[in-house]
Amino acid sequence: MEEKKRHSKVSIHKEHHSVHGDLVRDSIIGFSDGLTVPFALTAGLSYLGSSKIVILGGMAELFAGSISMGVGAFLASMTDRKHYEVEEAREWREVKESPREEEEEIYEIFEKYGIQRNEAKGVVDGLKANEEVWVQFMMDFELKLSKPSQGHAFVEGLVMGVSYFIGGLLPLIPYFILVDNVTRALFVSIPITGVVLLAFGYTKAKLTGTGFKDAAISALQTLALGGLAAGTAYGVVEAVNSNSNFGGAG
Repeated sequence: MEEKKRHSKVSIHKEHHSVHGDLVRDSIIGFSDGLTVPFALTAGLSYLGSSKIVILGGMAELFAGSISMGVGAFLASMTDRKHYEVEEAREWREVKESPREEEEEIYEIFEKYGIQRNEAKGVVDGLKANEEVWVQFMMDFELKLSKPSQGHAFVEGLVMGVSYFIGGLLPLIPYFILVDNVTRALFVSIPITGVVLLAFGYTKAKLTGTGFKDAAISALQTLALGGLAAGTAYGVVEAVNSNSNFGGAG
């Protein structure tokens, strides 16, 4: 009776792991690129002194970039799925045609973890008794491939594209509001984007489990890269526009 009470008091340990790692990664990449690229473009176009040009150029890049990033993520996910299917078919063939060689590969996998043949024999025999489990084991531990979910490619593309669009829209908002003063819009866009870059860099680092110091460094790095991109774009537009040959081309 006492034994049962003791067991009933033992708490069950549950581990909580993220099951949306790919989607988090896609949203981070999309939002990061969306913040940096359109901000750099709008900052560069601001030199021309026309909010209309900035808005038109920024929106064109925003839609094109969102579609491009979304399609890229979709195709990458489809490629990963196809790669998994090809490798899975190969493993099935090897299990059926070369079982002894595949068995040796299982022992080699266990040896990497310091498990000797006599210790692993029971597990190997259990895997050999079920070919489906055997193939899954080889996919997980020999090839280290995870099976992509059905319909995951479309979701990844959508997340990437939408994240890029949201990130890229933020630097453009001041130009819509201050349409008659492009310089003022630029100087409003800079601090807004700067704050968002800092917050994004910090949040991105915290999501990976880093401490405050590393997250703060990540925030400053993200801000520095965004500022460098914007400054470079502004300088390039200024240099090209100041070129006498370019100016006289019309």
